[in-house]
Amino acid sequence: MALVNFKNTSFYAQTQSVNLSYLFKIALYLHSEKCLLYKTMEKIIEEDKQGESLVLEHKIQNSKKLFIESYGCAMNFSDSEVVASILSDNNYNTTNVLEEADLVLINTCSIRDKAEQTVRKRLEKYNAVKRDVNPKMKVGVLGCMAERLKTQFLEEEKIVDLVVGPDAYKDLPNLLQEVESGNDAINVILSKDETYGDISPVRLNSNGISAFVSITRGCDNMCTFCVVPFTRGRERSREPESIIIEIQNLWDKGFKEITLLGQNVDSYLWYGGGLKKDFDKASDFAKATAVDFAQLLETVAVKFPKMRIRFSTSNPQDMHEPVLHVIAKYHNVCKHIHLPVQSGSNRILKAMNRLHTREEYFALIDKIHSIIPECAVTQDMIAGFPTETEEDHADTLSLMEHVKYSFGYMYAYSERPGTLAGRKMEDDVPELTKARRLQEIVDLQRKHSAFRTQEFLGKTVEVLIEKESKRSDKEWAGRNSQSIMVVFPKEHYKKGDFVNVQITSCTSGTLIGKALGWSEMN
Repeated sequence: MALVNFKNTSFYAQTQSVNLSYLFKIALYLHSEKCLLYKTMEKIIEEDKQGESLVLEHKIQNSKKLFIESYGCAMNFSDSEVVASILSDNNYNTTNVLEEADLVLINTCSIRDKAEQTVRKRLEKYNAVKRDVNPKMKVGVLGCMAERLKTQFLEEEKIVDLVVGPDAYKDLPNLLQEVESGNDAINVILSKDETYGDISPVRLNSNGISAFVSITRGCDNMCTFCVVPFTRGRERSREPESIIIEIQNLWDKGFKEITLLGQNVDSYLWYGGGLKKDFDKASDFAKATAVDFAQLLETVAVKFPKMRIRFSTSNPQDMHEPVLHVIAKYHNVCKHIHLPVQSGSNRILKAMNRLHTREEYFALIDKIHSIIPECAVTQDMIAGFPTETEEDHADTLSLMEHVKYSFGYMYAYSERPGTLAGRKMEDDVPELTKARRLQEIVDLQRKHSAFRTQEFLGKTVEVLIEKESKRSDKEWAGRNSQSIMVVFPKEHYKKGDFVNVQITSCTSGTLIGKALGWSEMN
């Protein structure tokens, strides 16, 4: 899963040492919210993007106003762009003024309980505005919570007019007609083939430099802690031609970087359409002409040699050697692999249904570094999964010592309704124990992050300028190929430039340097 932390909805902290009082506060928070998310450097989705209202260029002929907010993972933000595009063709312009909206939509996340509570608070706000300011306003819920809590929202609590699941966004115009006729409307059917490949997403509040391009939807892995297969359905891949067309459109508009996006991009497989699990039933011709992720990645790299390419997220069991050779071969494919492991214990990995062992993960890491020596590897880790012992936790720490990740996302286990772990396993690790183990993981990751950034001292890295530095308006900020943030004096460079930067100092999460000149990517 491509996960981010939630503005005002999760307890976020930089990796830092803590005293016992601080640990106790964490434990109290865990007890009440069961949600923790850490990262040791720049987040995939910036914290201030969470819950931001999204606005795009208006069409003069449109007469209605749409207010849309997004929470959660990169897939949700990408989906909101699809929704805005569909409604833009159906008489809606976006607005960031809630009170003037004819339609309010919130794209929701169900990965943590606290995320759901934040969405409920926003729904209370919408309904207050509807009651006191704009009685004609219609309110709708999109995304993962829509599928999971449809009955509660529409029938029991009656707090929304519209509930739309991740695979039903094309049905929005029909559903809105039902709402305008005075009826509640719902479509949360999970599709076997919907990928929105024929929708050209608008880019909502984009920096004009980087964009997400979805290539798969759903997931087949059935990890016992995860809600994604139940809220987004089974895995299916998008037609390669539609992906190329979307990237070409972005290139023509001046974008310099794309992230190929999916719950599990490495299992991408296009064989003419349909679920990945049905590939065995495909015709011999379909199998012979199928396109896998390595082929797609190479096609994009060759066709767009001056565009930087990232991808997220990978699953260890599906990361195959041909992908590594493509990364190594092409300069414009970033040397960074986000490779969630979740635990270093074979026993816990089996309980999580992760389908890889500790030893297999080590072998994959070693292969990555042998083929792509400069590749950064990052992680997701869960502390306190049901039945986790001190020995299991020690295995996680020793795995981290072996890999020395560049950065990572670290969580205390949060039981989710509907998952296999939620149905079959007791959440039996005490909250204080979860907090301590999580802090030990975070502290070790901080040490490794510092080790990895120090490796760049004295070296020259290629940086794509994304924005002004948060610490000074006289500095630019952007990521290198390994997805580490770099800051350097602005001089005569501008946003969107590829610049070679010599690294002179660093923190555990940021490289600091001076520009040497434009890179060959310009």
